[in-house]
Amino acid sequence: MNDSPLLRMTQDTPTCLWNDSADPKELAQAIGWGAVGATCNPVIALAAIKADVPTWQGRIRDHAAENPTATEDQIGWAMVKRLSIEAAELLMPAYERYAGVNGRLSIQTDPRFYRDTPALVEQAVEFSNLAPNMIVKIPVTTAGIAAFEEVTYRGVSVNATVSFTLPQAIAVAEAVERGLKRREAEGLDVSTMGPVCTIMVGRTDDWMRASAERDLVTVDPGVTEWAGVAVFKKAYRLYQERGYRTRLLSAAFRNHMHWSQFIGGNVVISPPFGWQKRLNASGIEPTHRLDDPVDPRIVEDLYDNFSEFRKAYDEDGLTMDEFTGYGATARTLRQFLAANSELEAFVRDVTLPNPG
Repeated sequence: MNDSPLLRMTQDTPTCLWNDSADPKELAQAIGWGAVGATCNPVIALAAIKADVPTWQGRIRDHAAENPTATEDQIGWAMVKRLSIEAAELLMPAYERYAGVNGRLSIQTDPRFYRDTPALVEQAVEFSNLAPNMIVKIPVTTAGIAAFEEVTYRGVSVNATVSFTLPQAIAVAEAVERGLKRREAEGLDVSTMGPVCTIMVGRTDDWMRASAERDLVTVDPGVTEWAGVAVFKKAYRLYQERGYRTRLLSAAFRNHMHWSQFIGGNVVISPPFGWQKRLNASGIEPTHRLDDPVDPRIVEDLYDNFSEFRKAYDEDGLTMDEFTGYGATARTLRQFLAANSELEAFVRDVTLPNPG
């Protein structure tokens, strides 16, 4: 256990480890490596439920029997809530140890609300009350930005998700600051709130590769692997310079740099459980690299060849009205929406089996 690079990171640096899964078995092991948080989204929730089908089939049947008019969708979300509450219980010791800044379980709002600010606010407040240590994910869409300010003002700790670019990260930090300042102006406590802004760095890389295919761009192998890293490092520098109280979180792993390049700062690293096992077996030393700049030649290559990188890397690369339609945003929302439909179908197969 002491040879674990992840454990050494959590013990020797201010960088925090969260588990990108709410599966109780995975989370319990990640806590042994120093994890002080966990995340859930429609894809993660579906995977956790499918990992223990007999248990969740029984729970679905019981819930349906106790709620005979509940729709398949409502039953599915009841299971997501139950999964999140159980995972949150495992994190309560860390929540108490860190006075609310860590020890939280991220539960994601319904992806179908991505255009509806009032619905996002209402559900975020509801979800925050499921357990003392909930943090609520809201997508960084145009409608999501207004929701970040309002729910922060209401005392909800937020985790900005479906976020890939510097303009999105800055807009989130500014919205959270407005919410915090409104609370402070009314004498309300903000000391135990722990807002984070996720940059899904691997999906930023994915979108560069997809746009290369679309736009017939050819660059040296490996260049696109640095896109998310470059965006994250620039966002971190600006967050530090401007004193934002939101922490950045690295997610959507595609390579070890989505961990190794961000060690050393007051940020959160949230690898999937499989990646945690790989990183622990990697032999990579968890040394401070967050302040090391990306090779300027790589940044120049990305900047000159990818219009989508310029949108992600420049602070004015996207307007707020363009957040929802950005390629990585639309691709990820569609995946989350598909997972939501798949969970509903899973419930249907339990409550109304196919007769063949």
